Amino acid sequence: MNTSKGNLPPRRNSQQGSTTTNRQQPRSAASATTAKKKARKPKKRGFFARLMRVLLIILLIAVIAALGYAGYLYWKVDHGGFGVDQPVAAGQSASEKPLTMLLLGTDNRPKHPSNLTDVIMVAALNPETKSATVVSLPRDTYVELGGYKKTKINAFYSRFKSKEKTSGTLAEDEMKKMMGKYLDIKVDYATVLDFQGFRDIVDEFGGVDVNISANMCYTDSVDGTNINLKKGEAKLNGDKALDYVRYRKSNCKPATKPSDDFERNKRQNEVLTSLISQMQSLGGVLKIGRVLDAVDDNLESDIENAQIKSLIATYWDISKENVEYVPVTGTWRSPYVYINDKELDAAKKSLQDRISGVSAAVVSAQP
Repeated sequence: MNTSKGNLPPRRNSQQGSTTTNRQQPRSAASATTAKKKARKPKKRGFFARLMRVLLIILLIAVIAALGYAGYLYWKVDHGGFGVDQPVAAGQSASEKPLTMLLLGTDNRPKHPSNLTDVIMVAALNPETKSATVVSLPRDTYVELGGYKKTKINAFYSRFKSKEKTSGTLAEDEMKKMMGKYLDIKVDYATVLDFQGFRDIVDEFGGVDVNISANMCYTDSVDGTNINLKKGEAKLNGDKALDYVRYRKSNCKPATKPSDDFERNKRQNEVLTSLISQMQSLGGVLKIGRVLDAVDDNLESDIENAQIKSLIATYWDISKENVEYVPVTGTWRSPYVYINDKELDAAKKSLQDRISGVSAAVVSAQP
């Protein structure tokens, strides 16, 4: 009889007889579960497919944003007046060869105009080893060098600056020549940053993390100096960071421990290390545009704009372990610091090693 089938269409295998029919009939709960799993699979694949599409879109947006921001930085360099609008000579790009730079920090302030250099550093960078050496010299270093007047190292830039009109030579070029002779290297570039520029950089990066070794107190009503720092770990804004690197002596009651040029150099290196960490963080990357704005009026440099771009691209992610700091010390006999010859020779070798391609990490690992 056909009553069991009703109006359903005939099975495709019905002609095979009852044996085939009997094989097909036991579709129990297990078969139903399998069918449900098969029914879910397209949904599972659809969910992950949608998720992957979203992730890819986010990644694409991030890449476009990063490229756009890099383009923005390059535009800022071209239009911000940071460097020299000249092409870089063939083969002289930061990505192709080692470079050396003289870094000067002047104590120029609105209430105290001056071109004396409180900070004197020379850096050598190598693109192959992605490493750098930074040599710092005490501001009171006594320099006795053929062809130059015997005086403190921090007075040379001011002297060269006062003679620019009569000599026809820029003070930065004279400083590169003099420092190159003093350290037995060729100095490629010079950058001069005043106190306000330093403050602005620190503030734009949200401050610097330091460990203050002792209380520091000093006041000067003439130029508005009011140093009051407490021992311990601290996050310093631009004003306080400048106080930290400048502090030398105390006129407070009770007086705090004085600080010599060697300790000042260590603090300068500590602040520089903290700034590098800030720059390499995501927040720092996003703030670099404002930093460029901040230093626009407080920085002088002879680096070509194209070279600045190459430096950013080449050394943006340099590891802190590959940056070697070499503070040179000596003996204080008022009013000069007489440099330790062995330390000066070691500093020269460190710069020369970096130029020749020896990694800073390798040097620091040597006994």
